[in-house]
Amino acid sequence: MPRVVSLFLPNWSTDRLRRKLGDVSPPPDRPLVTVGRHGNRRLVTATDRAAFEAGLRVGMPATKAQALVQGLVAMEAEPDADAEALERLALWAVRRYAPIVAVDPPDGLIMDTTGADHLHGGERLMLTDMVERLGQVGFSARAAIADSWGAAYAVARYARQTVSVVAVSTSHDAIIALPIAALRLPDAIIGGLRVLGFDRVGELLRQPRAPLTLRFGPELGRRLDQAAGSLAEPIEPVRPAEMVEVKRAFGEPIGAAETIARYVGKLVHSLCAELETKGLGARRLDLLLCRVDNRVEAIRVGTALPVRDVKRLTRLLCDKIETVDPGFGIELMRLSAPLAEPLTPRQSISSLIEQRDADISDLIDILGNRVGEERLYRFTPVASDVPERSFRRVAPASAETGDAWPDHWPRPARLFAVPERIEAIALLPDHPPASFTWRGIRRRVKRADGPERVFGEWWKRDAELAAVRDYFQVEDEAGERFWIYRAGDGEDAATGSHRWFLHGIFG
Repeated sequence: MPRVVSLFLPNWSTDRLRRKLGDVSPPPDRPLVTVGRHGNRRLVTATDRAAFEAGLRVGMPATKAQALVQGLVAMEAEPDADAEALERLALWAVRRYAPIVAVDPPDGLIMDTTGADHLHGGERLMLTDMVERLGQVGFSARAAIADSWGAAYAVARYARQTVSVVAVSTSHDAIIALPIAALRLPDAIIGGLRVLGFDRVGELLRQPRAPLTLRFGPELGRRLDQAAGSLAEPIEPVRPAEMVEVKRAFGEPIGAAETIARYVGKLVHSLCAELETKGLGARRLDLLLCRVDNRVEAIRVGTALPVRDVKRLTRLLCDKIETVDPGFGIELMRLSAPLAEPLTPRQSISSLIEQRDADISDLIDILGNRVGEERLYRFTPVASDVPERSFRRVAPASAETGDAWPDHWPRPARLFAVPERIEAIALLPDHPPASFTWRGIRRRVKRADGPERVFGEWWKRDAELAAVRDYFQVEDEAGERFWIYRAGDGEDAATGSHRWFLHGIFG
């Protein structure tokens, strides 16, 4: 079942202008509209959020908008620049999210993410990442994923949630409560339907199709079927001009998994030859399989490091062949590297003297393409004495920073994400607990070491100006070792609550 994402940018034109103007752009709370000429009239062509909330709408005369909102900023519309920027955004999405991305003018993108969401931790995490990344650079966005272009388009623009995931085979149920404007129909048809009393998509779906087609033509039925997912809608993907790509057409359609795998190997060999001439290695590969029924199946795989090893890349792609539905046959295969980075060849040295580091990038690639790149990570040190801030997650194959954890005090093998409250009996201020109760079990301390005092990072938060923690390593009668701390120095209430917490377990 295909999965299609609609990315909706409700304030695309005004957000792009604000980003273009930079420091001299109007304040975010000041209404901004773009104005264009329609015949002899000057009309509002786009509004930002503040202008929309002030009651301004697209199509309103510019003079009326300025009369209604005091201090309105009206700028000349730049439709060509908006379209060009949307095309660049589509190319960015190709490299990052999905092999099949198309522009959905004037304010959106459409993507076929079938078989690609696992690289981002699942559909919801992928959509959330899209919206958050665009928000960080000043673009408001909404995203939805469904079985069809029509359903994803409708939900992205008319559902209440910023991120919406429509479950497989539920597109019909997801659109029935949406307004008829969600069907991508011409304004004349929408106006005619409203005259007849239709307001929601579900009302149209319950009506006999023949009278509606007789009155409004075939466009209405086609859009209803596309939104419900019963009629396929091809997506013509954008392709970067500089992207390395090879293809193979077949006189007779192919469909057997063994045949597909054989031609995948040939395409990978050709692609690696092209990459070698440019001194590049693939970080991401897209295999597009064009079926005879005008549908496209896609496989996307990623690598931790730049690669142009034919055997390795072929194995990654062939692992995903079982997800492909060849239908009545595949007539064209395209293999591209939307993300490629410089790869310099290494000189071979005699194995008698060469010390090679263990290379686990192949294993990382296999696991990453099976469970998702976002689920693979390692920890790297961060300069902080506060235990929960002394590390961060990085990609498994990221370069070493040279930093190391301090070794003057041992650290537990298991550190809790959130320290757990315990009840302890101890002499203040510097003695370790004689016993403590954790998760309902009382443990008598047999051995202890400490305290190790950790001070708050006052330059991050004012509340940590006087905060301290006293950490102890303790061992109970059963030989289990724990890392516990007291919040505060045991004397001054300003340094902490003097409550005890368990932060980690040794061994």
